[in-house]
Amino acid sequence: MDLDSSRWLTLTGFLHWSIENTIVALQLIIEYPETYPDVIPIISLEEIDDEDGLREGEEDVVLDNLKEVAEESIGMAMTFTIASAAKEALALLIVDRARKEKEEDDRKTREYEEAEAARTRGTPLTKELFDKWRKSFTAEIKAKREKEEDDRVRALNPKEREEWRKRKERPTGRQLFESSTTLATSDEGLYEEGVEEVDMRKYTREQREAERRKEEEDEERRRRGLVGDGDSDNE
Repeated sequence: MDLDSSRWLTLTGFLHWSIENTIVALQLIIEYPETYPDVIPIISLEEIDDEDGLREGEEDVVLDNLKEVAEESIGMAMTFTIASAAKEALALLIVDRARKEKEEDDRKTREYEEAEAARTRGTPLTKELFDKWRKSFTAEIKAKREKEEDDRVRALNPKEREEWRKRKERPTGRQLFESSTTLATSDEGLYEEGVEEVDMRKYTREQREAERRKEEEDEERRRRGLVGDGDSDNE
């Protein structure tokens, strides 16, 4: 106990409390005025070191608790009561600190797990998303094929390019076949100048399909410039 003046006495004690890995070490300072114990003493806390001290807001919580205990003991000696209350307050403070730290750790773990689940889950495939992808993919393939065909045409000489243009304008066997759903049984023939009428009824379904595939293959070869003018005339 230190004598500070003719009116004040100061009592300094050490508080040390630990739970698991959490430690709090403080100095409890009690200053007694002349009118003590008719008034409560001045109570303060000082940290022994920063590592084991109080965190923001914790000092006010402890001091408010000690002042409340002192108010209840006015008129009586209260040093031991205040010191005991200080130890209890520190114990509760450490328990509350550990609870908050666990809640924070749980929150971070939960956020991490949710983020990982969302990352691995990806976007659910719906009909709308599939249709959108298919439309984009089809357009991409079409543009690629058109570019390849344009590149082939640019490589042709003027005469070959003109021949390609004429062949391009002629309908393919598939286009002719698909233009009429009654082509296989119709009495109407397909006429072309200098070409005999073709009666599709003379052919079986397999023969018609083979003829259609042959026309498509011939047309593709014409486009690629693989069939000469002489071959075209014999068709």
